[in-house]
Amino acid sequence: MNLIPLASLLLALLLALPASGQESAANAPSHWGEWPLWGDQKDGSYRNPVLPADYSDLDCIRVGPDYYAMSSTFQYSPGVVILESRDLVNWRILGHVVDDLKQIGPEMNWDRMQRYGRGIWAGAIRFHAGRFWIYFGTPEEGYFMSTATNPAGPWEPLHCVMKEAGWDDCCPFWDDDGQGYFVGTHFKDGYKTWLYKLTPDGHDLVKDSPVLLNEGSGREANKLYKINGTYYHLFSEVGPGGRRVMMQRAKSVTGPYTEKRQLNQPQQEFHEPNQGGLVQTEKGDWYFFTHHGHGDWEGRPASLLPVTWVDGWPILGKPDSNGIGTMVWSSRKPVAGTPVVTTQSDDAFNGPKLGVQWEWNYQPRADKWSLTERPGALRLHAFKPLRRDDLKAVGNTLTQRSLRTSTNVVTVAMDLSGMADGQVAGLCHYSRDASAITVRRENGALMLESTNGRTVTHGTVLTTSKIWLRSEWKLDGKSHYSYSLDGKAFTPFGEPYQLGWGDYRGDRIGLFTYNNDAEAGWVDFADFTYRYDSPATRAGFSTLPANR
Repeated sequence: MNLIPLASLLLALLLALPASGQESAANAPSHWGEWPLWGDQKDGSYRNPVLPADYSDLDCIRVGPDYYAMSSTFQYSPGVVILESRDLVNWRILGHVVDDLKQIGPEMNWDRMQRYGRGIWAGAIRFHAGRFWIYFGTPEEGYFMSTATNPAGPWEPLHCVMKEAGWDDCCPFWDDDGQGYFVGTHFKDGYKTWLYKLTPDGHDLVKDSPVLLNEGSGREANKLYKINGTYYHLFSEVGPGGRRVMMQRAKSVTGPYTEKRQLNQPQQEFHEPNQGGLVQTEKGDWYFFTHHGHGDWEGRPASLLPVTWVDGWPILGKPDSNGIGTMVWSSRKPVAGTPVVTTQSDDAFNGPKLGVQWEWNYQPRADKWSLTERPGALRLHAFKPLRRDDLKAVGNTLTQRSLRTSTNVVTVAMDLSGMADGQVAGLCHYSRDASAITVRRENGALMLESTNGRTVTHGTVLTTSKIWLRSEWKLDGKSHYSYSLDGKAFTPFGEPYQLGWGDYRGDRIGLFTYNNDAEAGWVDFADFTYRYDSPATRAGFSTLPANR
């Protein structure tokens, strides 16, 4: 690692002094997850996290005045979520890249469900030759890519760039002469990171072109940039204190990369911000849009760190006395005067498509769900789970991310008139474990139930065909269920459930049905609302509609 010249160290120390535009500890949470305020503060500043939910393995680019980010989705369908922003602080969900996970492999389908903790891992988004490009890896199946002229889609069917297990965290790069390159890590071979040439169409690797860039120490999170004529390879590795972001640079894209610098401190108390994308604003300022890599029940949330250039290196966050970046919890917005935007959550199920906030757990069975059989409702038809009464083995579970905010209230109306004996339907949470508030039909009777792991609470026999189910939680992540027979007065039911982390994913809220005994019965879900505390819900804040 290079020694920092004295002048550069003095500059870093000066930059580390508190300033109105960049604060490190002033708004730090008293403990992880204690952030009653987050995102846009509507006074020209923002607070981290800017997305207090599971947006893992981020990458980010700017095209004109707009910013686009991608995030890994593991086994969820549609896969690879795309986000859009005008200021790097206020984000909305734009869409997804992979409509059919079977393009990756059969284990991603509803009748296999064998990719928890695997599936779509980290990748990169780039804009080249008038098109958007997405590349990502799956640890078993290999590397894949797609391209589109509109980041909202449609995206081309997936193309397999490399069909080989044991690789991850890739990134494409096109040089000024148009030649494309591809960087990725072979984690099954000592975490060796290789640089390949891309074929002219960007679809394949030139087989005889690999150059070894580095190896060892659990390296991942590859990004490749060319800035002011210098080639920069950004990556993370495990070192003293945890995972930190590193960078090496060279005068040629193929190296040798003889200069290396640590860009930030691991800061395990702040859950190791480490994987993300460097992006420059139209004004020329630099930022690092990153996830916090050590997951908690909300998953791996996203923060925005100002970048300070020191001796030609982008230091992530506030430089410490050694010129190494530390976490910044509040700063000035990169773009002033933009309106508050929050990620979508509600769905009345009255359109031709599901809202972009939804992702199925694995590729769904297409003939067992409908938005048209009963307009204004999501109809789920029941079929057998892969394992009896196991929520993580239930096909066609429709999910969205659970946010870590001060107030979270999810409510859904259910019409039970189509339920058959052996059928179970309801509202669930799951990550490593699972819980749910459900209605079960046995011997012609409808019974209210609540499950918390293996603990089952039996409720009343229902004499109505309509019920409203609700889950509420706060910053501590303890979910409390309730139900209503009129949609107004709610009765608490079941034991509290601690939302959790598992399979590299945070908690999900979900809608589901299954039948242990037969393919029989259906249930209609309507008027789904997820109301959470955000900059948009606080007094005096103007908002922009999420569907702009």
